[in-house]
Amino acid sequence: MTQKIPYWHVDAFAARPFGGNQAAVMVLDEWLPDDVLVKIGGENLFAETAFVVRDATGEADWELRWCTPTYEIALCGHATLASGHVLLTRDAEGQALDRVTFRTRKSGILEVRHDGAGYELALPAIPTAPRAYPEAMALLGAEPIEVWRNDTRYNIFLFEDEAAIRALDPDIRGLGALGIDQFICTAPGERTDIVSRVFVPGGGVDEDSVTGSAHAVLTPYWAKRLGRDSFTAHQASTRGGDLTLRLDGDKAWLGGPCVTVVEGSFYL
Repeated sequence: MTQKIPYWHVDAFAARPFGGNQAAVMVLDEWLPDDVLVKIGGENLFAETAFVVRDATGEADWELRWCTPTYEIALCGHATLASGHVLLTRDAEGQALDRVTFRTRKSGILEVRHDGAGYELALPAIPTAPRAYPEAMALLGAEPIEVWRNDTRYNIFLFEDEAAIRALDPDIRGLGALGIDQFICTAPGERTDIVSRVFVPGGGVDEDSVTGSAHAVLTPYWAKRLGRDSFTAHQASTRGGDLTLRLDGDKAWLGGPCVTVVEGSFYL
Protein backbone atom coordinates (compact mmCIF):
# COMPACT_ATOMS: atom_id res chain seq x y z
CA MET A 1 0.00 0.00 0.00
CA THR A 2 1.35 3.45 -0.88
CA GLN A 3 2.21 5.63 2.11
CA LYS A 4 1.30 9.32 1.84
CA ILE A 5 3.63 11.58 3.84
CA PRO A 6 3.00 15.32 4.40
CA TYR A 7 5.75 17.31 2.71
CA TRP A 8 6.93 20.92 2.70
CA HIS A 9 9.70 22.61 0.72
CA VAL A 10 10.87 25.64 2.72
CA ASP A 11 13.42 28.35 1.97
CA ALA A 12 14.96 29.02 5.39
CA PHE A 13 16.57 32.31 6.37
CA ALA A 14 14.70 33.87 3.44
CA ALA A 15 11.83 36.36 3.30
CA ARG A 16 10.88 35.39 -0.26
CA PRO A 17 11.33 32.39 -2.57
CA PHE A 18 14.69 31.61 -4.20
CA GLY A 19 16.78 32.89 -1.28
CA GLY A 20 18.20 31.38 1.87
CA ASN A 21 18.71 27.63 2.10
CA GLN A 22 16.31 24.98 0.85
CA ALA A 23 15.04 22.22 3.12
CA ALA A 24 12.41 19.53 2.87
CA VAL A 25 10.30 18.90 5.98
CA MET A 26 8.40 15.63 6.32
CA VAL A 27 6.03 14.75 9.19
CA LEU A 28 6.00 11.01 9.96
CA ASP A 29 3.69 8.94 12.14
CA GLU A 30 6.63 6.73 13.13
CA TRP A 31 10.25 6.32 12.13
CA LEU A 32 10.99 4.69 8.82
CA PRO A 33 14.11 2.48 8.48
CA ASP A 34 17.35 4.47 8.50
CA ASP A 35 18.24 3.56 4.93
CA VAL A 36 14.82 4.74 3.72
CA LEU A 37 15.32 8.13 5.37
CA VAL A 38 18.63 8.53 3.53
CA LYS A 39 17.04 7.43 0.25
CA ILE A 40 14.31 10.06 0.71
CA GLY A 41 17.06 12.63 1.30
CA GLY A 42 18.62 11.53 -1.98
CA GLU A 43 15.28 11.79 -3.76
CA ASN A 44 14.69 15.33 -2.46
CA LEU A 45 18.29 16.32 -3.27
CA PHE A 46 18.36 19.29 -0.91
CA ALA A 47 21.29 19.87 1.42
CA GLU A 48 19.03 18.44 4.14
CA THR A 49 15.66 16.79 4.56
CA ALA A 50 14.21 17.08 8.07
CA PHE A 51 12.02 14.32 9.50
CA VAL A 52 9.83 14.84 12.58
CA VAL A 53 7.87 12.38 14.70
CA ARG A 54 5.82 13.21 17.81
CA ASP A 55 8.04 12.76 20.88
CA ALA A 56 6.62 10.15 23.25
CA THR A 57 9.14 10.77 26.06
CA GLY A 58 7.76 14.13 27.22
CA GLU A 59 11.18 15.76 26.83
CA ALA A 60 10.13 17.75 23.75
CA ASP A 61 7.24 18.23 21.35
CA TRP A 62 8.84 16.35 18.47
CA GLU A 63 11.78 14.13 17.63
CA LEU A 64 13.92 15.49 14.78
CA ARG A 65 16.44 13.92 12.41
CA TRP A 66 18.16 15.26 9.29
CA CYS A 67 19.50 13.53 6.18
CA THR A 68 21.65 14.83 3.35
CA PRO A 69 21.31 13.07 -0.01
CA THR A 70 23.89 10.53 1.21
CA TYR A 71 23.89 10.19 5.02
CA GLU A 72 22.29 11.23 8.33
CA ILE A 73 23.93 14.18 10.10
CA ALA A 74 24.24 15.21 13.76
CA LEU A 75 23.10 18.85 13.49
CA CYS A 76 21.41 21.04 10.88
CA GLY A 77 20.29 24.58 11.65
CA HIS A 78 18.38 25.71 8.57
CA ALA A 79 16.29 22.53 8.37
CA THR A 80 15.46 22.89 12.08
CA LEU A 81 14.28 26.45 11.46
CA ALA A 82 12.26 25.17 8.49
CA SER A 83 10.72 22.45 10.68
CA GLY A 84 9.76 25.02 13.29
CA HIS A 85 8.22 27.20 10.59
CA VAL A 86 6.10 24.31 9.32
CA LEU A 87 4.93 23.15 12.74
CA LEU A 88 4.21 26.64 14.06
CA THR A 89 2.21 27.69 10.99
CA ARG A 90 0.33 24.55 9.94
CA ASP A 91 -1.85 24.75 13.10
CA ALA A 92 -2.89 21.12 12.61
CA GLU A 93 -4.61 20.81 15.98
CA GLY A 94 -6.26 24.21 16.04
CA GLN A 95 -3.80 25.71 18.53
CA ALA A 96 -1.64 28.74 17.83
CA LEU A 97 1.79 27.96 19.28
CA ASP A 98 4.60 30.39 20.14
CA ARG A 99 7.38 27.82 20.32
CA VAL A 100 8.20 24.23 19.46
CA THR A 101 10.91 21.97 20.86
CA PHE A 102 12.78 19.08 19.25
CA ARG A 103 14.60 16.12 20.79
CA THR A 104 17.56 15.16 18.65
CA ARG A 105 19.88 12.14 18.81
CA LYS A 106 23.22 13.94 18.99
CA SER A 107 22.53 17.65 19.58
CA GLY A 108 20.20 17.67 22.58
CA ILE A 109 16.95 19.65 22.79
CA LEU A 110 16.54 22.37 20.17
CA GLU A 111 13.93 25.13 20.13
CA VAL A 112 12.31 27.35 17.50
CA ARG A 113 10.08 30.24 18.50
CA HIS A 114 8.34 33.18 16.89
CA ASP A 115 10.41 36.36 16.75
CA GLY A 116 8.58 39.27 15.13
CA ALA A 117 7.92 38.42 11.49
CA GLY A 118 10.37 35.53 11.60
CA TYR A 119 11.76 32.95 13.99
CA GLU A 120 14.60 32.43 16.41
CA LEU A 121 16.39 29.09 16.67
CA ALA A 122 18.40 27.88 19.67
CA LEU A 123 21.42 25.71 18.84
CA PRO A 124 24.27 24.63 21.10
CA ALA A 125 27.05 27.24 20.93
CA ILE A 126 30.05 25.39 19.49
CA PRO A 127 33.43 26.56 20.81
CA THR A 128 36.68 26.66 18.84
CA ALA A 129 40.29 27.40 19.65
CA PRO A 130 43.32 28.58 17.63
CA ARG A 131 44.87 25.66 15.77
CA ALA A 132 46.72 25.42 12.48
CA TYR A 133 45.25 23.60 9.49
CA PRO A 134 47.88 24.01 6.76
CA GLU A 135 46.33 21.34 4.51
CA ALA A 136 43.10 23.34 4.24
CA MET A 137 44.73 26.76 4.19
CA ALA A 138 46.64 25.81 1.03
CA LEU A 139 43.36 25.02 -0.74
CA LEU A 140 41.30 28.13 0.04
CA GLY A 141 42.80 30.33 -2.68
CA ALA A 142 43.92 33.02 -0.21
CA GLU A 143 45.73 33.00 3.11
CA PRO A 144 43.59 33.60 6.21
CA ILE A 145 44.67 35.81 9.08
CA GLU A 146 43.99 33.09 11.65
CA VAL A 147 42.44 29.65 11.99
CA TRP A 148 40.20 28.37 14.79
CA ARG A 149 39.05 24.74 15.05
CA ASN A 150 37.41 22.23 17.37
CA ASP A 151 37.62 18.48 17.80
CA THR A 152 34.66 17.66 15.57
CA ARG A 153 34.41 19.03 12.05
CA TYR A 154 34.17 22.82 12.31
CA ASN A 155 36.96 25.10 11.07
CA ILE A 156 36.94 28.91 11.05
CA PHE A 157 39.23 30.83 8.70
CA LEU A 158 39.34 34.58 9.38
CA PHE A 159 39.98 36.98 6.49
CA GLU A 160 40.53 40.73 6.41
CA ASP A 161 37.29 41.93 4.85
CA GLU A 162 34.15 41.02 2.91
CA ALA A 163 35.85 41.54 -0.45
CA ALA A 164 38.33 38.80 0.41
CA ILE A 165 35.48 36.43 1.34
CA ARG A 166 33.60 37.08 -1.90
CA ALA A 167 36.76 36.60 -3.97
CA LEU A 168 37.56 33.13 -2.58
CA ASP A 169 37.87 30.42 -5.21
CA PRO A 170 38.84 27.32 -3.22
CA ASP A 171 39.97 23.96 -4.52
CA ILE A 172 36.69 22.17 -3.86
CA ARG A 173 37.96 18.73 -4.84
CA GLY A 174 40.96 19.13 -2.54
CA LEU A 175 38.84 20.29 0.41
CA GLY A 176 36.48 17.37 -0.14
CA ALA A 177 39.38 14.95 0.16
CA LEU A 178 39.96 16.20 3.73
CA GLY A 179 36.70 14.67 4.95
CA ILE A 180 33.27 15.98 5.93
CA ASP A 181 34.62 19.11 7.66
CA GLN A 182 32.93 22.47 7.39
CA PHE A 183 35.32 25.11 6.08
CA ILE A 184 33.86 28.37 7.44
CA CYS A 185 35.44 31.48 5.93
CA THR A 186 34.50 34.73 7.66
CA ALA A 187 35.35 38.43 7.96
CA PRO A 188 33.84 41.71 9.14
CA GLY A 189 30.90 42.60 6.90
CA GLU A 190 30.05 45.75 5.00
CA ARG A 191 26.29 46.03 5.63
CA THR A 192 26.16 43.39 8.38
CA ASP A 193 28.53 42.92 11.31
CA ILE A 194 30.00 39.73 9.87
CA VAL A 195 30.00 37.87 6.58
CA SER A 196 30.80 34.26 5.72
CA ARG A 197 30.97 31.56 3.09
CA VAL A 198 30.82 27.87 4.01
CA PHE A 199 32.20 24.93 2.04
CA VAL A 200 31.36 21.29 2.86
CA PRO A 201 32.40 19.34 -0.25
CA GLY A 202 33.21 16.17 1.68
CA GLY A 203 29.58 16.14 2.81
CA GLY A 204 28.23 16.56 -0.72
CA VAL A 205 27.69 20.35 -0.55
CA ASP A 206 30.42 22.26 -2.41
CA GLU A 207 29.18 25.60 -1.05
CA ASP A 208 26.23 25.78 1.33
CA SER A 209 23.65 28.53 0.91
CA VAL A 210 22.96 29.49 4.56
CA THR A 211 24.43 27.24 7.24
CA GLY A 212 22.82 27.24 10.68
CA SER A 213 25.40 24.98 12.33
CA ALA A 214 28.25 27.16 11.03
CA HIS A 215 26.66 30.16 12.71
CA ALA A 216 26.43 28.19 15.96
CA VAL A 217 30.24 28.14 15.64
CA LEU A 218 30.56 31.76 14.51
CA THR A 219 28.33 33.13 17.30
CA PRO A 220 30.70 32.50 20.24
CA TYR A 221 33.75 33.25 18.08
CA TRP A 222 32.51 36.68 16.96
CA ALA A 223 30.84 37.52 20.30
CA LYS A 224 34.27 37.38 21.91
CA ARG A 225 35.94 39.23 19.02
CA LEU A 226 33.30 41.98 18.83
CA GLY A 227 32.89 42.28 22.60
CA ARG A 228 29.10 41.93 22.46
CA ASP A 229 26.57 39.13 22.52
CA SER A 230 24.33 40.09 19.59
CA PHE A 231 25.11 41.07 16.00
CA THR A 232 24.05 40.60 12.38
CA ALA A 233 25.39 38.22 9.75
CA HIS A 234 25.22 37.57 6.02
CA GLN A 235 26.21 34.36 4.25
CA ALA A 236 27.49 35.43 0.85
CA SER A 237 26.50 32.40 -1.23
CA THR A 238 24.76 32.66 -4.59
CA ARG A 239 21.34 32.45 -2.92
CA GLY A 240 22.50 34.40 0.15
CA GLY A 241 20.85 34.90 3.50
CA ASP A 242 20.77 37.29 6.47
CA LEU A 243 20.69 36.23 10.11
CA THR A 244 20.64 37.78 13.55
CA LEU A 245 22.97 36.09 16.03
CA ARG A 246 22.82 36.14 19.82
CA LEU A 247 24.90 34.33 22.41
CA ASP A 248 23.05 33.38 25.61
CA GLY A 249 25.14 31.18 27.86
CA ASP A 250 25.77 27.90 26.08
CA LYS A 251 23.17 28.62 23.38
CA ALA A 252 23.52 30.38 20.05
CA TRP A 253 20.24 31.97 18.95
CA LEU A 254 19.90 32.38 15.19
CA GLY A 255 17.12 34.57 13.84
CA GLY A 256 15.55 34.84 10.40
CA PRO A 257 12.40 34.33 8.33
CA CYS A 258 11.20 31.32 6.34
CA VAL A 259 8.95 30.97 3.31
CA THR A 260 7.06 27.88 2.17
CA VAL A 261 7.63 27.22 -1.52
CA VAL A 262 5.84 23.85 -1.96
CA GLU A 263 3.33 21.98 0.20
CA GLY A 264 2.05 18.56 -0.75
CA SER A 265 2.57 14.83 -0.28
CA PHE A 266 5.46 12.45 -0.70
CA TYR A 267 4.37 8.96 -1.83
CA LEU A 268 6.40 6.03 -0.59
